[in-house]
Amino acid sequence: MENENNKLFQLLEKFLMGPLGAIAQLKVVRAIMGAGLATIPFTIVGSMFLVFNVLPLTFPFLENFFDATFLRFSDLYMLANTMTMGLLALFFNISLGYEYSQIIAEEDDLEMSGLNGALLAMFAFFMTIPELIFEGGVVSRVTEMTDDTSIMEGWRIAGGSIDRLSTTGIFTGIIMAILAVNLYKLCVYKKWIIKLPEEVPTGVSRAFTALIPAFLVAFTVILINGVLVVLNTDIFQMIQIPFGFVTELTNTWLGVMVIYFLVHALWLVGIHGANIIFALITPITLSNLASNAAGANIPLAGEFNNAFVTVGGSGATLLMTFFIAFWAKSEQLKAIGKAAMIPSIFNINEPLVFGLPLIYNPYLAIPFFLAPMVSASIAYFAIALELIDPLIALLPWPSPVGVGAYIGTGGDWRAVIVALIGVVSAFVIYYPFIKAYDKELVRQETAAVEETATATA
Repeated sequence: MENENNKLFQLLEKFLMGPLGAIAQLKVVRAIMGAGLATIPFTIVGSMFLVFNVLPLTFPFLENFFDATFLRFSDLYMLANTMTMGLLALFFNISLGYEYSQIIAEEDDLEMSGLNGALLAMFAFFMTIPELIFEGGVVSRVTEMTDDTSIMEGWRIAGGSIDRLSTTGIFTGIIMAILAVNLYKLCVYKKWIIKLPEEVPTGVSRAFTALIPAFLVAFTVILINGVLVVLNTDIFQMIQIPFGFVTELTNTWLGVMVIYFLVHALWLVGIHGANIIFALITPITLSNLASNAAGANIPLAGEFNNAFVTVGGSGATLLMTFFIAFWAKSEQLKAIGKAAMIPSIFNINEPLVFGLPLIYNPYLAIPFFLAPMVSASIAYFAIALELIDPLIALLPWPSPVGVGAYIGTGGDWRAVIVALIGVVSAFVIYYPFIKAYDKELVRQETAAVEETATATA
């Protein structure tokens, strides 16, 4: 049994830890992770105003009161939602430009400024947003006004903001940030920059440092736009093909299962799987969140993970933590369980991951995989079958069980029940395995006590 499990860990290390570990160390992946984290405060703020606006739908007895009071000012306070979720691509783009430039500057020892990187990324992104058309040998901006479409001089308006600055443009914003920063890096590396004397103030010197990179970014994006518009398309439509496929794949049950398999396979061999995998799919989950707010019904959105799946931390260990704290016979398990109880309420279980441990542990490998996949399946089908409302708001990931599900779905009490069913189901899966592990640890502790007694006799 132990030999078979060792072979499993060796296979995971070879085929998962190596390739995905290498991906996780890429500068651009770490920058995307940082950009995703930077957007979280704004998405939470914007989501809270949306939740406030849907309260009358959740509690019908409040409808008349809200109509007579708060909803009179809805267009005023919902600006907080429009200027966060409605500008999410811009947040990603600027944050990524900054993070990526900073990482390159520090690790490649180049004189690059995070601020310059952010501004160049935004510059490149904005140049791709206006919709253009090529007719009669002339390139012009699209203007179209119908009941369904509002495009003025190339700028499409939807949801109270410029459409392509919202979740529609997240992937284009990411690509443009990567392009702009790499062009900036090329200029600095090749010394294609204007270097002013040291006596010149830093702000002025930094501005001139970005001058040639800005020209290069402008020419490159103009060339890309020109080629694509002649082909009757643009970069948004081009990027939508591969990323649209990935988005559709992750929104299937099978795709969700693959995500949770990868997360926990990486954890088992000592890599923070959640950080790696969710850094890559955060743009998708945030885009899905905005789609749900607009009327879609997509399960994998926002904090689906911490609201329904990994409650208690990776592996969905909440009830298992309390079980070992109060009912385990092993002194080791009791101590770890008591130390991990409070953090686990807020979805933090590193004490278990490294103390139990959950990593490299053949006794708990199966439930560590299986429990989150089962709880994810329960939540996925509950949303897909419209038994509960989809997530429309983003809550902080440490929200205790039920809180994230309730507020995230706009106040659907059934979501709390689904979250609790997932928690109980995860514990049922863990129970026989943790009992066996507890028994083994008791045997080892008893043997150690007897050995010590024999040695001192």
